[in-house]
Amino acid sequence: MTTGGTYTLLLVLPEAATLAVGALGEHHFPAGAYAYTGSALGSGGFVRVDRHRRVARGDHDVRHWHVDFLAGHPATDLVDVVTTAADAECRVARALPPGPVEGFGASDCDCLSHLAHAESVAALSERVDPAHASLDGSNR
Repeated sequence: MTTGGTYTLLLVLPEAATLAVGALGEHHFPAGAYAYTGSALGSGGFVRVDRHRRVARGDHDVRHWHVDFLAGHPATDLVDVVTTAADAECRVARALPPGPVEGFGASDCDCLSHLAHAESVAALSERVDPAHASLDGSNR
């Protein structure tokens, strides 16, 4: 059985872009770093993170989740992933700074967004790492 839980993808978009994000429509994404927090609680567990890596590499072109549209953009780099073997997606997302798209990754909860934005990965890591470390089972 594959272990699952909560994960945060750390992405870098070097130049601003306007992207179509599925049913959310077109949105402007400023240049900088992004943290997307999601859950991998089903039978495949963190296999979902492997899928996100394939999308970011350009090896998988199906866009299913909101993050696929950002991660799959040719200029976006997936630079790190933080995982925790706990069901804490909303708790982690709420501990992070706001992002530019309301409802991003949050269509099944009452969070404003599960996408955070900052100028640098270091600035986001300063918030992501403690949010995950406060939970049991944090893994970098």
